[in-house]
Amino acid sequence: MEIDIYADVVCPWCWIGRRRLEQALTSYDGKVDVRHRPFQLDPSPVTAPVPLLDALAAKFGGPDQARQMTAQVTEIGASVGLDLRFERAIAANTFDAHRLINWATAGGRGGEAVEALHRAHFTEGIDIGSRDALAKVAGTIGLDDAEARRFLDSTEGVAELTAELTAARQIGVTSVPTFVLAGKYAVTGAQEPATLLAALTEVDKRESTDG
Repeated sequence: MEIDIYADVVCPWCWIGRRRLEQALTSYDGKVDVRHRPFQLDPSPVTAPVPLLDALAAKFGGPDQARQMTAQVTEIGASVGLDLRFERAIAANTFDAHRLINWATAGGRGGEAVEALHRAHFTEGIDIGSRDALAKVAGTIGLDDAEARRFLDSTEGVAELTAELTAARQIGVTSVPTFVLAGKYAVTGAQEPATLLAALTEVDKRESTDG
């Protein structure tokens, strides 16, 4: 079964959702092809590195609200083995990060790139809006960091990514994570593993009946 995950690497729920899907798949007997699909929560440019908590405070009503919101997500992340350290994270535009994922996918390392970028942003406090930083992340998963930087400094993949982002909006993706199963069944949000497993099983039944 094809599983398209529409996600952004600065979305903590997307990281949680991916991990919950991995847990669901341990109990699923069918074969799957998991594919990352890009989505930008905020396409606005980030002109200078800003601590994520400061950006969240400005957006959601102050430091107290930002700390309360992130504390809850941190706890949920820890329940699935993720180390979310919002106090380290840097707000970033993710266009180049998605370009890097597409480039890594062509080299068979797409899933590793997504995981590494989530970890870089949320755990290690790396500015994933920086091309230098992105190239170094590529190096950590066995890709050529110099070649990654050359790619990022070029215009390669820009038109393709822009088209993918537009396509996501056109098919109705407005929030992430969104899991599209078998190309036509959408599950939104970081659902529990049992819910995702039930969805996979139901889609199997529908597809076998339709076939």
